[in-house]
Amino acid sequence: MYVVDRDFGFAPNPFHNLCTLATCKPRIRSVARKDDWIIGMGGSRLKASGNCIFAMRVSRRITFNEYWENPLYRDKKPVRNGSKKMILGDNIYHQVDGCWQQLNSHHSYPDGSPNPHNVKNDTQTNAVLISDHFFYFGADAIEIPPDILQEMNYKNGRNHRTYDLAEAQRIISFIEGSFTPNRLQGDPSDFEDASARYSAEDDKVTVDG
Repeated sequence: MYVVDRDFGFAPNPFHNLCTLATCKPRIRSVARKDDWIIGMGGSRLKASGNCIFAMRVSRRITFNEYWENPLYRDKKPVRNGSKKMILGDNIYHQVDGCWQQLNSHHSYPDGSPNPHNVKNDTQTNAVLISDHFFYFGADAIEIPPDILQEMNYKNGRNHRTYDLAEAQRIISFIEGSFTPNRLQGDPSDFEDASARYSAEDDKVTVDG
């Protein structure tokens, strides 16, 4: 579990019937394995503390090149002059002769050129997490019953918190028992700024132009 600071629909990317985590969160991507759950909670910026932004059960874990080359994930490649969900595609990395290539995307500079700070941060873990069993709430983030969070001793903070299945079963059962999987319950909270760019250099978002 971790706090989602910004919710563009990029990390995670819940579109095209799959929820993917292909950028940011290198520590989570380095340790998560098949059947692990990743739960993103809202924070103060999104005015969603105690609410769940998304929950995804990892179906598979693949490399950036596998993500890039597989036609199953072609729709996840960003198209900057397309719709909001096309703009926010997260299939942006692959290697050529050992060098990382970054597609024009949310993690590029405003002129579309590669942002080396994001390249370094994202690719330190060569793993993309893919889920075909997920719940995405976005701006309609759902409140998790406070007693469940208290039982887990969960509080918003930096970095992610790890729980074993027994500790997390109540929150998983609550979400699975209350909502239909693989459906967007709401748009991302920051969806209107889909064309914006993020840089890990200063942890700031800028708008094209």
